[in-house]
Amino acid sequence: MIMAFLLSLSLIVGWSHSSIAGVADDAQHDWKADRVLVVKSERVLYLVRDDHIFASYRVALGRSPIGHKVFQGDGRTPEGLYTLDQRNAGSRFYRSIRISYPSSKDFAEAYKYGDRPGGLVMIHGQAADSGTGYHGSRSWDWTEGCIAVSNAEMDEIWAATDEGTPIEILP
Repeated sequence: MIMAFLLSLSLIVGWSHSSIAGVADDAQHDWKADRVLVVKSERVLYLVRDDHIFASYRVALGRSPIGHKVFQGDGRTPEGLYTLDQRNAGSRFYRSIRISYPSSKDFAEAYKYGDRPGGLVMIHGQAADSGTGYHGSRSWDWTEGCIAVSNAEMDEIWAATDEGTPIEILP
């Protein structure tokens, strides 16, 4: 229901299916997301401000993208409400923004299976590959549970978010 509401608002205001590059340079500093929304089934990350989507990005997810992350090593991307809680400009995956997974609920769920929930779930760019200089995005789900975008898109997401920004990850 939330997604339908946001999408209908976006259609009314005419959002662009990509980035904030269309926003006037002098106004770009005002385009900070007050929320990030990821819809796993669509493989899309949306940047939202005042209930309006102002940018969207195709994403790659964990190698087993269906379902909520239960334990370390399951290859799933978590689902639920979290926070962007730490930034790393020197990440081996060209910049990364940590998602506050796992929550206490996630710990409890993993322990039911006799395992740990894992951690270090991030939004990040592509792995540094000095041999090829590759910076584009891959078209398949390849991460261990993170949300991956191209390096150029990561620069935009980095500029448009702050630590403490809420993120909702939907199935």
